[in-house]
Amino acid sequence: MTKRVGVIGGGQLARMMIAPASELGIEIRVLAEQDGMSAALAATATGDYRDLEMVRAFALDVDVITFDHEHVPQDVLRALIADGTAVHPGPDALQYAQDKLVMRAKLAEIGAPQPDWAGVSTREELQAFIDEHGGRAVVKTPRGGYDGKGVRVIGSADEAADWFDAFAGERILVEELVDFRRELAQQVARRPSGEMAPFPVVETVQKDGVCSEVFAPAPHASERTIEIAARIGTEIAEALGVTGMFAVELFETTDERLLVNELAMRPHNSGHWTQDGAVTSQFEQHLRAVLDLPLGAADPVAEATCMINILGGPAGIDIDERFGAAMRAQPAAKIHTYGKSARPGRKVGHINVVGDSIDDAVYVARAAAAHFE
Repeated sequence: MTKRVGVIGGGQLARMMIAPASELGIEIRVLAEQDGMSAALAATATGDYRDLEMVRAFALDVDVITFDHEHVPQDVLRALIADGTAVHPGPDALQYAQDKLVMRAKLAEIGAPQPDWAGVSTREELQAFIDEHGGRAVVKTPRGGYDGKGVRVIGSADEAADWFDAFAGERILVEELVDFRRELAQQVARRPSGEMAPFPVVETVQKDGVCSEVFAPAPHASERTIEIAARIGTEIAEALGVTGMFAVELFETTDERLLVNELAMRPHNSGHWTQDGAVTSQFEQHLRAVLDLPLGAADPVAEATCMINILGGPAGIDIDERFGAAMRAQPAAKIHTYGKSARPGRKVGHINVVGDSIDDAVYVARAAAAHFE
């Protein structure tokens, strides 16, 4: 194939598209925010993704534009569409990943299950919601939050006073504090012609607001849970017109409901396990989808896969030596690196282990991850 895919954003998600693109004979080009980013191997331009003329120039000789993140402004995206550039996912879909209030309203419109929520612009409105929901609630900034940033659990409107000052005149999203058993994630690939391929639902474990571990498929998930998660993912993808990889973060509640937490319209941390644990990785699937090529099989290749994120330690540690130590100690672990220097809490790589049981996979993955603690 002589196809060219332009990826806006030079992070690790773009980096992990490079290998499958090469295997498929696809040329991949990356617009990185700055030099030395994770996807530097494919970075053909460096610049501001908010600069329309910069993005236009980058898009001139590619077949499709896609993304490493969801932050490209709507006016830039719509200008590309007006120019005749193929953009996947398009702005009409991306708006629901860019603004959580817009997302919540759309999910309510299509009848997707979700926590009780409201958009509030005053402390009085926020306090009334808190009082009506047991004295605790979750507040979120509608735009820009990720990995636990822009999210707070509060018991009083005073705890969000600085947000009301910072976002004067704008609404803040408040949600009920869900009593959940665990968190799940459902990924779906959808191509412009409409074909969809759901991956197995997985369990995700969060630590300090960051995805720490993923167990695939979700252990002890009932047939009903598997069926409902896939249906939620495919129905939302269809209703929103998503193209490419799509992730739905879910709460599995203590009373056995599934509620939508957040959406992501790109490859997602919950799908890194697919690089070694599925017939088709989420990164290959994303490329197939945005180019409107037939999708690959999304089946697991083994009974279980465990993915663990590697978070950087103190600045200045020899991260390469630690990667080497983990490889020597656990040769069955597949270790993926992002080309980043160490920094507390920074994602510098991840570990995948495929096994005959989730317990076996978790044991080996955690033993490898221990070298980075």
